[in-house]
Amino acid sequence: MIWNDNFEHEKCSYQMKKVGVFFFEYRKEEKMYEVFADLHVHIGRNQSNKPIKITAAKTLQFTNIAKECADRKGIQIVGIIDCGSPYVQEDIEHFLRTGEAYEIEDGGIIYQNKVCILLGSEIETSEVNDNGKTGSAHNICFFPKLNDIKAFSKEMSKYIHNITLSSQRANISAYELIDIVEKYNGILIPAHCFTPHKSFYGNCTSRLERIFKEKFNNLYAIELGLSADTFLADQISELEGKTFLTNSDAHSLPKIAREYNKIQVEDISYKEFLMAIKKEGGRKILCNYGLDPKLGKYHRTYCETCKENITGVAPVVKCGNCDSKNITMGVYDRIEMIKDKETTKSPKDRPPYIYQIPLTFIPGLGNKTIDKLLDTFETEMNVLHRVTYDDLESAVGEKVAKSIAKAREGKINITEGGGGVYGKISAL
Repeated sequence: MIWNDNFEHEKCSYQMKKVGVFFFEYRKEEKMYEVFADLHVHIGRNQSNKPIKITAAKTLQFTNIAKECADRKGIQIVGIIDCGSPYVQEDIEHFLRTGEAYEIEDGGIIYQNKVCILLGSEIETSEVNDNGKTGSAHNICFFPKLNDIKAFSKEMSKYIHNITLSSQRANISAYELIDIVEKYNGILIPAHCFTPHKSFYGNCTSRLERIFKEKFNNLYAIELGLSADTFLADQISELEGKTFLTNSDAHSLPKIAREYNKIQVEDISYKEFLMAIKKEGGRKILCNYGLDPKLGKYHRTYCETCKENITGVAPVVKCGNCDSKNITMGVYDRIEMIKDKETTKSPKDRPPYIYQIPLTFIPGLGNKTIDKLLDTFETEMNVLHRVTYDDLESAVGEKVAKSIAKAREGKINITEGGGGVYGKISAL
């Protein structure tokens, strides 16, 4: 490995420790491991080239995702959220027969003793929003075993027209869905909670408890989405007891780990992940790594007539130029509209949210430079977290090394995103 065997960090000594053939950052005092997890990755096509997620890259296949996480990204837990498709289930069964991967008793599929794959399904539910109109929201549902998600998929085919495709709309509400998920040993996590399309806070409700009622306590975590962060979400008091997750929602292999989590666990498995989001037995989320929300493609409100972001004091509900209400509400503006806390005060056990700039977002880093970094330092997690400035400079020169260092330190200028267009980083 390219990092030191022993080092100091956050007043606790660590070392890289081998368990079987796993290498993780190890907290000696607590006998725990720190692992990186991206829990929202799509599949574009199955191995027979059948469509799964229409808007995702064809190279996003189950096997390719496992290899990308192990060999390039350095992600130890990945949630693949299109495993409800029978076509994907066929790929998984074939993958297990190759001997490259195996299912474990505590849940999850282990690939080459490097990555734990969590089997998930993203379901779009039908909701009645605060105004009595029809809304829709995405839910990520995770299951411990392949047989569990196969049984779940079979039942959901009663409510979904085409069960083979990703993120299909179900003719049931999330209140009804959570019972079906739990029936097959799974958990439900509201996905990209604040985006203007297909999310609970974005277009369905100002409070999750209104949707889930007495089942609200069965939600252990929510996914923030690319245009939000901890500081924004903690302005809503009902979320104080929920674990926050930051995930990529990757629609291509390079987008894996543009947002991710650092998790403290004893091992990599579905059971350990579940304990972490429940904050049980010393397991927990240590850090959320995400884009500055200004980089998200729905951060500010966008005028669909003028085709530009609407500046001004949030919440913006109409365009100041053309006076039009034909807008796409920004996440920042929506949270300003529904928040019930004047100042952000996070719970004491809330992990830090660290702005992370993926290599593909850093100006001046083309594919050849990224490939050279990964050839030299093995994974993107190493480049972003572990490699020293001097080693970076030796590998790719002073200019690129400085850009990566500035991105690590958050010393960047950002043009805000909105209306489906990502924000942009100025030259570093």
